[in-house]
Amino acid sequence: MVRWRILWGTAMAVLTAAALGASASPAAAAPGGSGDGVVPSTNVVGGTRAAQGEFPFMVRLSMGCGGALYSSTIVLTAAHCVGRTGTNTSITATLGVVDLNSSSRITRKSNYVYRAPGYNGAGKDWALIRLASPVTGLATLPIATSTAYDSGTFTIAGWGAAREGGSQQRYLLKAQVPFVSDATCNSAAMYNGEVIATDEICAGYAAGGVDTCQGDSGGPMFRTDSAGAWVQVGIVSWGDGCARRNRPGVYTQVSYFSSAIRSAAASLGG
Repeated sequence: MVRWRILWGTAMAVLTAAALGASASPAAAAPGGSGDGVVPSTNVVGGTRAAQGEFPFMVRLSMGCGGALYSSTIVLTAAHCVGRTGTNTSITATLGVVDLNSSSRITRKSNYVYRAPGYNGAGKDWALIRLASPVTGLATLPIATSTAYDSGTFTIAGWGAAREGGSQQRYLLKAQVPFVSDATCNSAAMYNGEVIATDEICAGYAAGGVDTCQGDSGGPMFRTDSAGAWVQVGIVSWGDGCARRNRPGVYTQVSYFSSAIRSAAASLGG
C-alpha cells in the first residue's frame, strides 16, 4: 500500500481541512515532542545522527512534516502536508537545531501557505510556507534548476521515524541513498508504473534498509553541486512502507517544478 510520509492521522486532518476549504491546523504536542506542536510520527531509517550545524536549512513543521529553508521567510515542503492556498497562522516552524528539545531552537509562525496549483494527490507535491518574520543567521538551500544533479548519491535527513511504524526522533538523522532510474522504479518489481516520471524521482536501495519514512514528508533530498555546495533535488513525498526491499522512496522532482517554485516564492516576497 502506498503511504504518504506523514503520520496517517495528521494526513487525514490535512485532507479534511482541505476538503472543507480551510488551512490545516497542527496536531497537538505529544509526550517526547519538542513542545511546539510537533507530533510523534516516523525518521530516516538506517540513518545516523547529524551534527549541529551540518544542515542549517532543515526545518521541522508542527503538523509532523519536514521542510527546507528556501529563503529567510519561505519554507519549501510537500503539498500533502498543508491545506489550501491562503492565510494560515497555525503552523510553527522549528529551525537551527538538531535536537528539537534544545533551548537554542528558533521558532517562527506561518502567515501564509501556497500549495502547488492543481495538486490532487498525484504529483505536483510541493508547497511553500511563508513565515511571519525572517530567520537570520541560517543558510538556505538552493533548488536544482536543471536535471544536472538528478542522479548520483543523495543525502536525506529528517526527524521522522527510524523504523516503519516508529515514533518521531528527538535528534535529526541523516543517510545517503542512490538514484533509481524511472524505468527501474516503475518496473513490475518495484512500483509497476505508479511513479509519475516527469514529476517524481526515486532513490533508495533495492535491498532496502535505508529510507525516509512517515514524519519525513516535505523534507529535502539534496546533494552537492559542481562547486561542492548543497542543492535540493527532491522533496520527500511517498513510498510503500519504509525501507522495504524493492520499494525506494519517491520524491518530488524539484528541477521539474523549479520555475513554478521560484515564481511562487517571488510572489510571496521570498
